[in-house]
Amino acid sequence: MEAEVVVVTGLSGAGKSTVLRALTDLGYFCVDNLPPSLVGQTVETCVAGGIHCVALGIDIRVGAFLDAAPEALKQLGGLASKVAVLFLDAADDALVRRFSETRRPHPMLSEGPKGSGRPRASGELLAVLDGVRLERARLSSIRAQATLVLDTTQLSVHELRRQVVDIFAQGSVAPHMSVRVLSFGFKHGLPLDADLVFDVRFLDNPYFVPALRDHGGDEPTVRDFVLASVGATELLRHLEALLEFSLPRYEREGKSYLTIALGCTGGRHRSVTLALELARRLAGDGKRSIGVVHRDLLRTGNPVGGPN
Repeated sequence: MEAEVVVVTGLSGAGKSTVLRALTDLGYFCVDNLPPSLVGQTVETCVAGGIHCVALGIDIRVGAFLDAAPEALKQLGGLASKVAVLFLDAADDALVRRFSETRRPHPMLSEGPKGSGRPRASGELLAVLDGVRLERARLSSIRAQATLVLDTTQLSVHELRRQVVDIFAQGSVAPHMSVRVLSFGFKHGLPLDADLVFDVRFLDNPYFVPALRDHGGDEPTVRDFVLASVGATELLRHLEALLEFSLPRYEREGKSYLTIALGCTGGRHRSVTLALELARRLAGDGKRSIGVVHRDLLRTGNPVGGPN
């Protein structure tokens, strides 16, 4: 069967959610908390539906179903052309610290070491540590079948994501951000979802040219006027260089969406032209899809007599 399957497993708090999100960005179809008895059926259903990159999350949360996991992992070899079992591990103290920071209960707490006679006071940290140790023992048979073990003790979520991308990106959909170039008018307020904001109000304003005032920056006459302004092409050149430098680094850091906002006074002339031209330049290499939104181009009720 032509399918690539990654099984993501390991200790609670070691980073499974981060890994599954990274695999989703790589184009994998991800199913988390899957009972092992459904592994074969899930892979076959995905392949029948044209999905050939599948990631399955299997961990202690499946409860009693966990006993079937080792056999299910063995059977995957006959269901897929490529199988990777990624086990995420971390030092006990790192896992205890992460649970303390998130204030989430460890999934094994209800199954703590009964009859041990050891007190649970000091209490929550000791209980979490008991859960970590019990979980480590329960997952030992799965860990023995891992094709790759990642120790996340010293890794941030961004560093873990980068490692996953480096390991699994080959042959998958490349992880690119969704990039949007937004034009807007400062007099209508800053866009709340903007990551980067650039002010283009220093360029010549078509509003003060009577023949251009009632036309938008997406029309050829206004476009030509704006791009002929002193500094317009130089600005675009600097913006293009800055973004070609920074966009791959945002992607590598794990950012999925980026909004680049260009603002003029009213959002109808200069910002519209510059947004369209910048998007055209960024999309020119074909590496990523660039969306363009003009927030205020068709806005009604603009103050009479105000420049745009």
